[in-house]
Amino acid sequence: MKLPGQDAIARQADEHLVTHRVKLPRKLVEHPIRQVGKRLSLALVVLLVTAFIVYADADGYNDNSDGSVDLLDAFYYATVTLSTTGYGDITPVSDAARLTNIFVITPLRVLFLIILVGTTLEALTERTREEWRLNRWRSTLRDHTVVVGFGTKGRSAIQTVCATGLRKEQVVVVDPSGKAIEAATAHGYAGVIGDATRSDVLNRAELFRAKQIIIATQRDDTAVLVTLTARQLNRGAKIVVAVREEENAPLLKQSGADAVITSASAAGRLLGLSVLSPAAGMVMEDLISQGSGLDLIERPVIKSEAGRVPREVDGLVVSVLRGHRVLGYDDPAVGELQLTDRLITIVRATPATHVAPDARPLPRD
Repeated sequence: MKLPGQDAIARQADEHLVTHRVKLPRKLVEHPIRQVGKRLSLALVVLLVTAFIVYADADGYNDNSDGSVDLLDAFYYATVTLSTTGYGDITPVSDAARLTNIFVITPLRVLFLIILVGTTLEALTERTREEWRLNRWRSTLRDHTVVVGFGTKGRSAIQTVCATGLRKEQVVVVDPSGKAIEAATAHGYAGVIGDATRSDVLNRAELFRAKQIIIATQRDDTAVLVTLTARQLNRGAKIVVAVREEENAPLLKQSGADAVITSASAAGRLLGLSVLSPAAGMVMEDLISQGSGLDLIERPVIKSEAGRVPREVDGLVVSVLRGHRVLGYDDPAVGELQLTDRLITIVRATPATHVAPDARPLPRD
């Protein structure tokens, strides 16, 4: 099945090189233009102070052109002195003027250079520090979660996985919008600006070392291309994709997705359930909102539970995951629980129940 616009997107990806870069979370600092403006203002104050000091002791200086030093000569002398140019056409001749140069103007010259040169050095230092942070981030990033798309679906997905105990440092957001990445970094997530259908963009997100991948793009055809690229780069990661149209779900699974969520159908089913029973709709919404009220979690069977039936274990068991099958709690095929089984249970949300998502791939149909 060929999705609408798929050829156009493929041609655009081949013909245009998208600018992309990695942005790490950082503390808010003063705007660079404001910082430079303050430094230039301070440098101007130093220049004015130096010029008026020279002009106040004009009799102690000698100008080779006419012998006297006026206000313009004082500003000229201050400029060439603070900038260390020193043409030598105006020189201090009195002892007072020379002492003033030693103990006042020389320190002002040093301060002037620190102000101007310091701006450049700080920029270089900041760039070096940012590069060091980026290299360190890449070297330590392992088993992380890559989220493609920071829209409503992407943000909700991140909030859910973080509510289960995943650290923000283990989340990398990929989005072509610079504003979306700025919003992601403001929340504490690392971000990569670029087109996620390109392998070089996903490589910058270290996707080949990711543990799970959430694809929440705006278009279904884009989701297919991203899924194909992501599965090619990482064969073992768990890939979960959100699509708008249910008819595109089989194509996403053929492309390598472990699970496909149809956002429009899911919202419609929740609406229908709420119409039939508002209370049931509230409970269902509570179950899919991790971290508060009731949580739906997956956990392994412990030794004390092996050999029992689902009704005899702690928590409300909904399903049993055995091999590649998901069995209902009342399915006769479940029988007694095994140590290799995993349970999907409903529990009261507490800090103890916030377990990180499992790395095991979801069962395929």
